[in-house]
Amino acid sequence: MRIEDLDYDLPPELIAQHPAARREDARLLVLDRASGALHDSRVAELGRWLRPGDALALNETKVRPARLDVRRASGGRIELLVVRPEPDPSSAAAGACLWRVLAKPAKKAAPGTALTTDDGCLTLEVVEIGEEGERVVRVVSGDLDRALEAHGRVPLPPYIHRPPEAEDRERYQTVFARVDGAVAAPTAGLHFTPGLLDALAAQGVARVPLLLHVGPGTFRPISSPDPTKHVMDEEWYEITPEAAAALSATRARGGRIVAVGTTAVRALESACDEHGGALAASRGWTRKFILPPYEFRAVDTLLTNFHLPRTTLLLLVAAVAGEDLLRRAYAHAVAGRYRFYSYGDAMLVV
Repeated sequence: MRIEDLDYDLPPELIAQHPAARREDARLLVLDRASGALHDSRVAELGRWLRPGDALALNETKVRPARLDVRRASGGRIELLVVRPEPDPSSAAAGACLWRVLAKPAKKAAPGTALTTDDGCLTLEVVEIGEEGERVVRVVSGDLDRALEAHGRVPLPPYIHRPPEAEDRERYQTVFARVDGAVAAPTAGLHFTPGLLDALAAQGVARVPLLLHVGPGTFRPISSPDPTKHVMDEEWYEITPEAAAALSATRARGGRIVAVGTTAVRALESACDEHGGALAASRGWTRKFILPPYEFRAVDTLLTNFHLPRTTLLLLVAAVAGEDLLRRAYAHAVAGRYRFYSYGDAMLVV
């Protein structure tokens, strides 16, 4: 396929700048692959479209308050997006590590530059420039996790044109987030509340946790006319033995694996890659890129938000739904004034 095949026109006012009043208030567009039908529904009615015996695969990654303002010795200010820790081979100290960050403006963060928070609680040194222009920094003094908790800001996506507010600390996080490590939320999971999860459990829909730490590459557009030449960023994932067993048992008893979000899809399919196509426990770094045509091994149904054109996310959903049905669904959503992107409405492909 060509990268422009899934382009669509979106009025700017349909890009959600705030979440719905309540998580479950989001609308839900249901795509029925067997009939090609589109159904307008609501997230609160999700149980109507799921069956007893199904299992939700939920990404338990937790978003760090990863945007941090620092200054150079000269007083110049730099914004960091703290992506992930990396082992420091030059240090034998327990827990010592380097951190991979994105710096803005990057040209002011040359190797050897010292970067300090305004209150002096943290000092970093730039030690390396990565292949994609990212910086690697070493903690000279202080604790980066504590500095982020005290001074970091929620890393809202670039299409949300406002500074983070108090509500974002809660709403740009799933209610089942458990493991720190993401710089973007697995947004399909933002629609769930404890009450909705309990109602689905009472209906016989299981809940199975997995992990994929969402990196900044999730927002990176595909720049090549040939999408197969796009290279994904590395992201850490884990499917535990218990999760693999529970999802395999779901399939064995005739239930469906319902991936909540594209990140859950990539984690599950990455695990299958490691085991010859079979779903089994797996953990490590993945650059999994899914685009049409693709044969899914561990995903039957997908709950996802609406995605930007020319992104890996939209191509993955096209691989699940089919290109023609997806084009019709997006045209329907635009005409019906659905809300788009991270804080927007949802789509269920059954």
